[in-house]
Amino acid sequence: MKHCLWLLCLIALPSWSVIDGHKYPFQDPEDAARFEQLAEDLRCPKCQNQNLADSNAPVAADLRDKVYELMQEGKSDDEVVTYLVDRYGDFVRYKPPFRLDTLLLWGGPALLLLFGILLLALLRRQQAQPVAELSAEERARLEALKSSLDEENK
Repeated sequence: MKHCLWLLCLIALPSWSVIDGHKYPFQDPEDAARFEQLAEDLRCPKCQNQNLADSNAPVAADLRDKVYELMQEGKSDDEVVTYLVDRYGDFVRYKPPFRLDTLLLWGGPALLLLFGILLLALLRRQQAQPVAELSAEERARLEALKSSLDEENK
């Protein structure tokens, strides 16, 4: 029963979206789908980890209104995104373009993975080195320490 409740919640999840179909009426279902896709692909400038579709922030509502307005003017998806990027920068995109100034953003995870692999390899190499044998003098000293500890513990 508990699993059925969770499944029902997951199925109903899309209906909890902030986008109100009555506020943004489209004549064409394809335009409505475009609008929803744009709202999911664009990030809210205030809520750093939410898209326009999920954010309740006033700026996200304003941006959804602007996207709707631009679409009603007949602008393409690229023109809408360009409009928002010109005002808010590449931050509004969840998938920023691959350019020289975003190179670290795209290559950073790969560099961190490579660094981690190299670090693990170095640590394993250090562990694999054989431990030097104790000299006779060191063994005698170790035995003396052991026997003195044994006597203290008795």
